[in-house]
Amino acid sequence: MVNVNITESAQEYLAELLSKQDCEGISIRMFVANPGTPQAETCIAYCRPGEEQEGDLEMPLKGFKAYFEERSLPFLEDAKVDYSPDRMGGQLTIRAPNSKMPQVNDDSPIEDRINYVLYNDINPGLASHGGNVSLVEFTEDKYAVLMFGGGCQGCSAVDVTLKEGVEKTLMEKIPELAGVRDGTDHTDASHAYM
Repeated sequence: MVNVNITESAQEYLAELLSKQDCEGISIRMFVANPGTPQAETCIAYCRPGEEQEGDLEMPLKGFKAYFEERSLPFLEDAKVDYSPDRMGGQLTIRAPNSKMPQVNDDSPIEDRINYVLYNDINPGLASHGGNVSLVEFTEDKYAVLMFGGGCQGCSAVDVTLKEGVEKTLMEKIPELAGVRDGTDHTDASHAYM
């Protein structure tokens, strides 16, 4: 069950946009990028036939279908998509109050669990040095590739921070993690905390 309200005016607007795409059966797909983090962004994208993902939930709408990424469903709870016409043509708005809310448990995807630990346990400590760390990818060999930013980028102590702080904390909280790798370009030391 999808608990997303796509208003009548939003459905009409989206149906009109889709009709201009010159693609039979085109629909929309809604998902949250970086769910459960301060960087969460709720997205609506065109979805050509065959581009649906395994596990997507389908919702028939007025003249088209909407697909919702399974992983994003908890973060799309109570979301609303609306369209308001105005003199400049109008605006499509997406409100997803739960998109930035950490919603993790032992069954959550490992990327969500890594992000939860980074944003709630690790970044508050790095913030005192003007730094932060974010997940770039989770590899097939179970490594978290991380990117440092702010005061951590170019910092001479980043290796110690990575191994003794970040990796240790992540592996304590997520035992199936094999380790972490630094994907940051540390040659730019303009904001480094030294």
